[in-house]
Amino acid sequence: MDLRPYQKEAVTAIESEWQDGRKKTLLVLPTGCGKTIVFCRIAENRVKEGERVLILAHRDELLNQAADKLERSTGLLTAKEKAEETCLGSWFRVVVGSVQSMMRENRLARFSHDYFTSIIIDEAHHCLTDSYQKVLQHFDGAKVLGVTATPDRSDMRNLGQFFDSLAYEYTLPRAIREGYLCKIKAMTIPLKIDITGVKQQSGDFALADVGTALDPYLEEIAREMSKHCRNRKTVVFLPLIKTSQKMCRLLNEHGFQAAEVNGNSPDRAEILTDFDQGKYNVLCNSMLLTEGWDCPSVDCIVVLRPTKVRSLYCQMVGRGTRLSPDTGKEELLLLDFLWHTSRHDLCRPAHLICENPEVADKMTENMNEDPENAVDIEAAEKQAAQDVLKEREEALAKQLQEMRKRKRALVDPLQFEMSIAAEDLSSYVPAFGWQMAPPSDKQLAMLEKRGIFPDEINNAGKAALLLDRLQKRQAEGLTTPKQIRFLESRGFQHVGTWTFDSAKHLIDRIAANGWRTPIGITPSTYQPELAQTPDGGLAVGGWW
Repeated sequence: MDLRPYQKEAVTAIESEWQDGRKKTLLVLPTGCGKTIVFCRIAENRVKEGERVLILAHRDELLNQAADKLERSTGLLTAKEKAEETCLGSWFRVVVGSVQSMMRENRLARFSHDYFTSIIIDEAHHCLTDSYQKVLQHFDGAKVLGVTATPDRSDMRNLGQFFDSLAYEYTLPRAIREGYLCKIKAMTIPLKIDITGVKQQSGDFALADVGTALDPYLEEIAREMSKHCRNRKTVVFLPLIKTSQKMCRLLNEHGFQAAEVNGNSPDRAEILTDFDQGKYNVLCNSMLLTEGWDCPSVDCIVVLRPTKVRSLYCQMVGRGTRLSPDTGKEELLLLDFLWHTSRHDLCRPAHLICENPEVADKMTENMNEDPENAVDIEAAEKQAAQDVLKEREEALAKQLQEMRKRKRALVDPLQFEMSIAAEDLSSYVPAFGWQMAPPSDKQLAMLEKRGIFPDEINNAGKAALLLDRLQKRQAEGLTTPKQIRFLESRGFQHVGTWTFDSAKHLIDRIAANGWRTPIGITPSTYQPELAQTPDGGLAVGGWW
C-alpha cells in the first residue's frame, strides 16, 4: 500500500529516533489519518531486519484492526497473545497482544526479556497504567513506539514520563488543509446545561454524576437536534447506558430513526452495519465508539459526555472527520452546548485545533457570543489567534518598549517571538526529560551567534525550537533577529513578518541618510516593499 506523504515522513522520523538512541518515541496522528497504516509499515520494516514485533492494545477491536490492516497492507500474518491463544511456537514475527492477558505474571514468565525487539502501543495514552507498565518493564530492552491522537499538554507531560521524544506529529488543521480530513463546522446551541455539581473521578468528570445532571435536559436536546440534525447522519456520545437508551427513545419520538449500542448489546455488529447502510440516521452510545470503529459517512457529532481529556474529546469528534465523497459529505457538523461549570478545563470545539490555551478560551468566548451559527473551526481559530495577539500586544507594549530600548546587540527572545507571531514559541512548555534540561553550551552559543539574547532561555527544548525556527526563517528569506532589533527600536512594527531583503533595503536607506529615518516614512504605519537592485534583481548580503 502506498503511503501518503505525511505517513512517509512519520515512518522516517520514527526510524531516525530509534537510530539516534531514543528508544521510546511517540507518533501523534489525528483520528482518520491512518495511524494503523503507519505502524504496520514500521512493523514490516522491523521484520525485514529480523526483529520480532509486539503490537499491544487494550481492546479486541484494536487488535483485530491491527492484524487485518497488517495483512492487507504488507502481507504479514500475525499470531495472537490473548486469552487461550499464544504466539509461542509460532513462525509469525508479529504478535498482536491483549494487555489484559499479557500483564499476568504467569504469562510474562513464559517470555524471555528480549523476546520482542520492538513494541508498538496503539492508543498510547493508556500506556502509563499499571497493566501496560508491567509488560513494558518486562521487555525493557525493546524499542517502543506509542501511537495516539492529538494529546493536550497535560497528556504530553504525562507521556513524557515514559517516552523519550515525539518523533512526528501531524495536526488536525494540516490534515484538513491538505484534504485528508473533512472540514469541521461547530455550532454552539444556546442551551445551558448545569454540571456545576458533577464530581471528578480519575482526572475527569464522574460518569454517574454527569448522567444525573444531563437527564433533565435530554428532551430539550432532542428538540434542538430536530432543528439541526434532521438530514444528517449523527453519532451521539453519552455518559451512561441508561442515558443513552433514554436519548434514543426521545429521538425516535421526535421523528428520527435512532438506534442505541452499548457494551452489553448482543446485536451490536448488526446495529452498526445497519447504521452504516442507512437504516438508522442517529446512533446513540455510552462511550463505546471512541476507539476501533469507523463510519466515514457520519457528518454530525453530538458530544453529551463532557470531558477534561482532550484525547478523549478528539476521539469522539474523530468519528466524523473522515472523508466520504461517495455519500456527498462536505463537512462535519459538531454541536456544542453551553456547559455551565465552575471548572475552566472542559473540552470544547476550540480544543480540537488550538495549541494555545488563551486562543482556545478566546475562540470559545467568540462562539458563545454567536450561538446557532455554524462556524468553520479553522477560521474561528484564526480570528481568535488574531484577537489574542492584539490583546497580548497591548498588554506587553510597555514591556516590549523597554526591551527595544535596551543597549544590547542581541534581541530578547520575547521580542523575537512577538515580532514573528510565533504562538508555539511564546507558549512553549517542555514535555520530555531532555527538553526540561538546561540548554547546552552549544545551543547558547548558536543562539547568540544568530542574534538571540540567550540568558532568558531556560530549557533545552525551547532552545532547540528557537534554533529550528531561525534556520527555517533563514531558508525562507525572512528577517534576522538583528534586523528585528534595529528596526523595531526605530518604531517599525512586526518586522518579524518582513522578508530579509525588504528589511535590508530599508536599513540601507536609513544608513545612507546618516542613520536617520528618511523623510516621508512613518515607522508605525510603514509597509515594506521588496528591495531591488538597479538591474532588477533582489538585494542580498550585508551583516544583517
